[in-house]
Amino acid sequence: MKVYLLNAPYMDNFVRCGRWQGVAARGGTLYYPLWLAYTTGLLEKEGHQVKLVDAIASKWQLDDVIKDVIAFSPDIIVIDSNFSSMKNDCMIANALKEKTDAITILTGTPTKVYADDILNLGLDIVTRMEYDYTVLDIVNTLEKGDDLANVNGISYQHEGIKVHNPERKPTIDQDLDNLPYVSKVYQKYLNIEDYFLNHAYHPMVQIFTTRGCPNQCTFCSWPENLMGRTYRTRSIDSILGEFAYIINELPMVKEIFIEDDSFTINKQRVLDFCAEIKKRDLKVRWGCQSRATLDYETMVAMKSAGCRLLDVGYESGNLEILKNIRKGTTPEILREFTKNARKAGLKILADFVIGFPGETKETAEETIKFIKEIKPDILQIAVATPMPGTQFYNYVKENNYLLVDDLSESLDENGFQKCIVSYPWLSNVEIQQYVDRALKEYYLSLSYLGVALGNVLSKNMFHEIKMLWTSAWGYFKYSNR
Repeated sequence: MKVYLLNAPYMDNFVRCGRWQGVAARGGTLYYPLWLAYTTGLLEKEGHQVKLVDAIASKWQLDDVIKDVIAFSPDIIVIDSNFSSMKNDCMIANALKEKTDAITILTGTPTKVYADDILNLGLDIVTRMEYDYTVLDIVNTLEKGDDLANVNGISYQHEGIKVHNPERKPTIDQDLDNLPYVSKVYQKYLNIEDYFLNHAYHPMVQIFTTRGCPNQCTFCSWPENLMGRTYRTRSIDSILGEFAYIINELPMVKEIFIEDDSFTINKQRVLDFCAEIKKRDLKVRWGCQSRATLDYETMVAMKSAGCRLLDVGYESGNLEILKNIRKGTTPEILREFTKNARKAGLKILADFVIGFPGETKETAEETIKFIKEIKPDILQIAVATPMPGTQFYNYVKENNYLLVDDLSESLDENGFQKCIVSYPWLSNVEIQQYVDRALKEYYLSLSYLGVALGNVLSKNMFHEIKMLWTSAWGYFKYSNR
């Protein structure tokens, strides 16, 4: 069958497939359409005719997409979605269906929580949770003329009645190894130069090596709404096969970023991975998401195997807030982690959030002070945005601290975050002010100037300057919104 997979037009630089809220990133970041790309590769591997289109990266509007869809004439259109873009994405799906009469499928984080609403908005089929193998099952079933009742993990309308099939079992390790290299999909269907992370050398590629996060953070959307908490892994041979492919076939790529929620959760796996990189003599630069519980021995092994940077959820400098969100860390653990990473020669992207349960003016000040103390190489701070399906969302909803019901209202006209949580003791306006102040006080400080100069004067000066400039320009546009 002919399948058209679309990262739909919305706001400029809108990141739909991030693990939290869909936004236009302040630092100019633009993710690959990761989940759509894996699905594209799987469908193509199984013999279907596919086309992957990223309207955000291509800066296409709806009219551009309509022309392209009509020319391709698909049987099925798959559109990825996010809580903050859901209504827009459903509208676009309906517009494309009207022009082509294709079957429409909506995927992504909102589908588990809002399956009924999405069907009410006119979509034919909704996939719930991770969806690459689910979409393949749908396409195969429709091609054979079989009954969708046999496809687990989907919702759809049958003779005017909404049907919610049983949940689908999570993928297993072998399923992940059977997926084609996503870097091949990027190479064939996308322009690698279009994508940017403010913490990776450009151009870069993003890949997954695991799925599922067993940690219990109360605010994270992917474990609840997409990947689940069952931890599954690709084999080291599969991962390093893709590394070798990127080195040989995509020589323009300067860094590989591993987007797993939990890449470093299994120490022995990480050590084996690093040892195999060295054994195969792969000259590669890479980074990954990590928890702040990573130990020094593993950091040293990662650095020696080409790791450059760790993206770490610090979240807060206050112990009680870390307890409230079930982060499993303390300020002392965060300090020790930072010290060890610096000693091992690894750069740090530190992610903080202001506005979690328990946040007060005093705790926000404590976090700002903590940021200045640890001096991360790159700092990201967000307002706390509750994602439906999470404990954090339930808390603010039940206590009437949530200001909106429609998550599209969590964005301003430029796609940047707006604070939609307001406590009697700390308003949404004050939360936003603390975020803006923390960013300004850190990035415009003499303290950060020393960090920035240290990065720029490294042996990778050109890439550091390029990364710093793009991020600074993105932040300038945000601060002058």
